[in-house]
Amino acid sequence: MSTDAMRPLGATADRSSARLGPSLHVKGEISGNEDLVIEGSVEGLVQLDERKLTVGATAKLTADVIAREVVVYGNVKGNLRAKDRIEIKKDGSVNGDLTTARIMIEDGAYFKGSIEIDKTNEKESGGGSFARTSSSPATAGVGPKTI
Repeated sequence: MSTDAMRPLGATADRSSARLGPSLHVKGEISGNEDLVIEGSVEGLVQLDERKLTVGATAKLTADVIAREVVVYGNVKGNLRAKDRIEIKKDGSVNGDLTTARIMIEDGAYFKGSIEIDKTNEKESGGGSFARTSSSPATAGVGPKTI
C-alpha cells in the first residue's frame, strides 16, 4: 500500500500531519507547523496558526485553540479562533466562544457560547473589525448552517 493511500483526505505531499492518539493525555501547550488530529485529551493551549486541527470523536479538549481551520467531532471546552473556518460535526460539542470567517454547525451538534465573524481575512493586520452575530448562548439543532 502506498503512503498516499494512508494519507488523510485533504492532506497533500507538502503538508505534514500529526496524530495524538486516544490513550495520550497532554497538559500544557501544543504548537507547530503541521496539521494535527487529536483523539486523546488536551488541557492548555493548541496553536497551529496556519494549519488544520481535527478534534476526533474520542477527544476531550479543555483548551483554547488557534488554527487556520478547526473541525470538531469530539468535545471541546474552550475558545476557538480559526482564520478560515470552524466546523462542528453532528456528534461534536463546543462550550466556548468562536471567532472565524466561516462557520458550519451540523444538525445534532452542541454549541454554547458566542460567535464572532471575522471578515478581515488578512494576515494579522493588527486589530481587525468584528461583527458579533450572537452574544448569548445558543444550541444547534436545525440543520447545517454556513455563515
